[in-house]
Amino acid sequence: MVSRNVANVFISHVHEDDSRLGALKSLMANNGLHVRDGSINSDKPNAAKNKAYIKSAILAPRIQWAGTLVVLISPQTKQSEWVNWEIEYAQSLGKRIVGVWDHGAANCDVPDALDTYADAVIGWQGARVIDAIAGKINNWETSEGALREPRQIPRYGC
Repeated sequence: MVSRNVANVFISHVHEDDSRLGALKSLMANNGLHVRDGSINSDKPNAAKNKAYIKSAILAPRIQWAGTLVVLISPQTKQSEWVNWEIEYAQSLGKRIVGVWDHGAANCDVPDALDTYADAVIGWQGARVIDAIAGKINNWETSEGALREPRQIPRYGC
């Protein structure tokens, strides 16, 4: 695929997965999507300590700028208070939310906010990641690419 589309994204991830951001962006670039990433990482570190300041002055403007919030899913992502906040904030703005299973993540637990708000969750396949960002894929897949089993949703009588 030779198209050079451009997307403004915020890649939500845990600090331990910082080294995987380059691989994710390369995966998309190799499939025709140039990504401008607004996330905080080792290339663009954040030295602030005040949580309220970090959320309102650093993270919020970057998520507002992005068209899509992409969540890099790894075994550590579930426990991240920051990833959950970023997802909830993106949802409050009506942003598209796409989860991408990292290599080795094989259907690990995902953040509660992603489970609730994801527009799409897909495996590590470049064309599928791009289609999910573009809104052409709107389902939840396992890390292997199969559709996720339907979940039981509690029903309550009125």
